[in-house]
This record gives sequence, C-alpha cells and structure tokens, in this order.
Amino acid sequence: MATFNVRPDIDAAAEKLSSTVGAKREIQRLPEVLWEGETVEMLATGVYGKGNGLLAMTNQRLIFYFHGVMSQKVEDFPYNRISSVQWSGGMLMGTLTVFASGNKAEIKQVPKDQGKTLADQLRQRISGGAPSAPAQPAPAAAPAGDIASRLATLDQLRAAGAITDEEYWDRRTKILDSL
Repeated sequence: MATFNVRPDIDAAAEKLSSTVGAKREIQRLPEVLWEGETVEMLATGVYGKGNGLLAMTNQRLIFYFHGVMSQKVEDFPYNRISSVQWSGGMLMGTLTVFASGNKAEIKQVPKDQGKTLADQLRQRISGGAPSAPAQPAPAAAPAGDIASRLATLDQLRAAGAITDEEYWDRRTKILDSL
C-alpha cells in the first residue's frame, strides 16, 4: 500500500484502504477541503455522479471529494442533516446511499468491506452514538421540564426541515415513552 505522508489522521485512514486507485490525488489534497480542527476517521473510494473519488468520514461530516484534471467536486453531508443511510453490497462492490435534507446521494462502486464499515459507523453517528462509545444505561425517568424542552427542540427541527415527519413522530413517541 502506498504511503502518503499527508497528515497522521489521513495517513492512518489511507493505510486501511484495500486500494487507492482513483483516489491518490484526493488523498493528497484532502487537507484543502477539511475545516479547521476537522479530523479524518475513515476513508473509502467510490463513484458519485461522473467522478471516481474519495469518501471521507470525519469527526464533523461525511465528504465526497473528486479532484480531476479538468474538474473538481466536493459535496459534504453534515451528520445533523443525514436522516438515514443504506448499504447495498454485491460480490466485491456496493452502493452507499445517503439521505440528507430531503436529497438522496448514491455513491457506487464502494469496496464491500469499506462500504459496510462506513455505513455502520455512519448509522451509529447519526443515531446519536459515537462509534466507539459504550452504551449507557437509560435514566429511570426524565424530569417533566426536560421532556418539554426535548419536545420543543423536536418541533423546531421539524419546522426547519432538519427531520422528516416520520422521524418526528418516531422521536416524539420515544420521548413520551420515557415518561
């Protein structure tokens, strides 16, 4: 496997890739699209739109980055905007589908091992759990003020379009069941 010497977090994630074909340039230039303080947790390769590029799961968002000779594409999916993730795997490759803010992004030709792991970690992240955090026991009962606050926040998320109606009713039911 190629050594990149870009940044420790990017190098560690790149070492886990089964192949870097079609993503070497993106790995080298990834620091250009990262925000200050953003660290890379996992990388995968894939095809999105017309470009074969790099998927980067960071501590703040999921990024698809394609840097070609004639064009460049950066699309990011902040975790708080992702409503669900689907993984469909074949013999060697699969498709990662990300639903975010009412849009659907299909990243194809993702190596099966990387895609499944990435999808699992994304699901954990958007469900509110950190990928390596142990499960915490649920509190016996939440105070009434906390419930009202959580319901108000949920109403605001729905009004802003950050969550779907289905997610709203699912989360609302869970909040009320905690009484």
